Parts: sequence; structure tokens; C-alpha cells
Amino acid sequence: MFIPGIVISVLTFPGVIVHELGHKYFCDRFNVKVHDVKYFRFGNPAGYVLHDIPDKFYKTFFIDIGPFIVNSAVAGTIFALIALLGHLVKVDSGPIVWLTSFFSWIGFSIAMNAFPSHHDAKILWKESIRYLSQGNFIAIVGFPFALLIWIANILSVIWFDLIYAIGLMFAVSFVVSSVFKAIGG
Repeated sequence: MFIPGIVISVLTFPGVIVHELGHKYFCDRFNVKVHDVKYFRFGNPAGYVLHDIPDKFYKTFFIDIGPFIVNSAVAGTIFALIALLGHLVKVDSGPIVWLTSFFSWIGFSIAMNAFPSHHDAKILWKESIRYLSQGNFIAIVGFPFALLIWIANILSVIWFDLIYAIGLMFAVSFVVSSVFKAIGG
């Protein structure tokens, strides 16, 4: 089923915001000057962070894949809290159902926006070539990551981003349940 990208961006706007925060966090962490940030807007792209070109490969690498790290961690934490709540509280009461539904939407929207963009992959590929040509052999790790980003973006037409969110939710829920079983809860 085809749904325009702007509709998906609006429905998952918390994830777009966290995605851009992922880029911004690593820019700030590595002292890379940021010129402009749009955490969410109605347009294409739905958000962006314009920054200087980093002076080290590892900075480029982490700024480009930052959204995957940050979005996955935040969504995973939300899914863990939901699973924990499910083990601690009877979930059939109205307010708890509304609360878990709201946080599930937040978690899914964040997880669905975890993958860096095609543009991020292009920059990572280009910078990997540049640093590799300068003798920085660690830059070779950029190529498989750029390819994985491109593949994830291509597969988004078959809802790969939603599949990732569901997989993350089930994985985190499984871990929480396993911990509860292990401690006898």
C-alpha cells in the first residue's frame, strides 16, 4: 500500500524529531559546527541538520549513523518500559491501555525513523573514499554501513522501517520477559 512520505512523516513526527536530534547530538559531541536545524517541518526532507564537514572520519561516521543509535536506544527504552509496565500492572484498565497505546505509538514512530537517509549514506560513502585515499584504513567500515543504509531505504517501500520497529519491540519485550522469568516474576 502506498502512503505519501509526508503523511508518514506527520504520523511519525516524534521519530523525525529524535532522528534529527541524533545527528545534532553527535555534531555537538564532536564539536562540529551546526549552521541550521529543522527538527520537523512539512516538506521534504521532514527535518535536517546542516553542519560543517567533520575533520575526522569517525566524526562523519557517527554523525551519519547517529539517528540509528539514538532512535534505536530511545525506542528500545520506551518498549522496555511498556513491557515492564505490562509485567507490573494489570493492563486491562482504561487509563493503562491509553497510556501504553500512546507510548507504543511514540516508540514505533521513533523506531521507524531510525535509519539514516539516502543522503546520509551518500555522504558516508563519499567520505569513506576520501579518508581511505588519505591512508585512513578504518574508513573502510563506512562502505558496508552506507550499503546497509541504502538497502534499508530501498526496502522502506515494503515497510522495512515498520518491520524494524516491530522486531525491536519484540526483541526488547522478549528480554524483559526473560529477565522477569529468571527472577521469578
